[in-house]
Amino acid sequence: MPRTPVNISAQIDYLSILDEQGKVDKNLEPNLSADQLKTLYHYMLLGRRLDERMLIMQRQGRLSTFAQCTGHEAISLGAAFAINKSDSFVPYYRELAGMLYRGWPIEKFLLYWNGFEEGAMVPDDLMDLPFCVPISSQLLHAVGMGMAINIKNEKRVVIVFFGDGAASEGDCHEALNFAGVFNVPVIFMCVNNQYAISVPLSRQMKAKTIVQRAVAYDMPGIQVDGNDILAVYSATKDAVTRAREGDGPTLIEAITYRIAPHTTADDPKHYRSDEEVAIWLKREPLVRFRQYMYDKNLISKAEEEKLEEQISNDIKKAIEKEELLAKSPEFNDPLHIFDYAYGEMPPCVQRQRKELEEYLQYKRGSYKKGEN
Repeated sequence: MPRTPVNISAQIDYLSILDEQGKVDKNLEPNLSADQLKTLYHYMLLGRRLDERMLIMQRQGRLSTFAQCTGHEAISLGAAFAINKSDSFVPYYRELAGMLYRGWPIEKFLLYWNGFEEGAMVPDDLMDLPFCVPISSQLLHAVGMGMAINIKNEKRVVIVFFGDGAASEGDCHEALNFAGVFNVPVIFMCVNNQYAISVPLSRQMKAKTIVQRAVAYDMPGIQVDGNDILAVYSATKDAVTRAREGDGPTLIEAITYRIAPHTTADDPKHYRSDEEVAIWLKREPLVRFRQYMYDKNLISKAEEEKLEEQISNDIKKAIEKEELLAKSPEFNDPLHIFDYAYGEMPPCVQRQRKELEEYLQYKRGSYKKGEN
């Protein structure tokens, strides 16, 4: 028998609405009110200023090693703005701006990066997950959440974030495949910031894009300018609408750049040039969106100064609250290391907890043999 072609649709679109100078394509501009745009700007600025303040704290020894989010604000915030409060937001570890908009208190992030489990506790009114450091594992969790939504016949959606490095993990392929097969309402947001720590994308894959994998898993896919918050919002909104109507998952590849080091323990000068960073700095999202706001007369210099002052005060209050909590006896009880791993603690862990409790009592001079 002769060979015959297999018809596969392989068109992938790229979306950008704001150019590098903040000029908007009127034909693509989303219908957002002045108040909505001001809210976006508020949380984008809050995310940036908090990230900067956390870096200062880390250098002062007041915060542990953490992953900076500078330059990634448009992706997490634009996506968060496109979903409802009842939907689920599943981050990896650079979604600071989006989580702030979702209602995560500032002190939660300070506690998290100082090693307190309380920083990972999801606010009561959200169905989100906390930061996820193990690469790509959150994708499987998100698909499981999407499957539960289908089983319960709910109209909620899940959006999950992952980096280009995570896209090289087996978990990513398993999650995409499962989502496609079972038609789960999950939006996969790949934050392509060009590096998996020190490994550039060109050394991770030969494919021209990450989003073209959507063709293999038979789901819609789109590549967006990840430094353009309007493009991210629009692409996510379309994907959310499809998912809520029962049309399954979408893969979005958001093109951005990791302006900061991978973490505060990284030195990127060993693997990338200052010239490369300078090129991408001209494309960063905050400056671009600020110019757009100025052009629409939605913010003035005086209003921006007032907003900066408000944000600075909010961050200062949260730092004071976190540092007070961090010194409290409740947050420094070593027995808490057993409290969050299991819903029902197994006997072997109960024995370990008892051993530590007796040791601590001994060190404090309050242990009496045979008392426990």
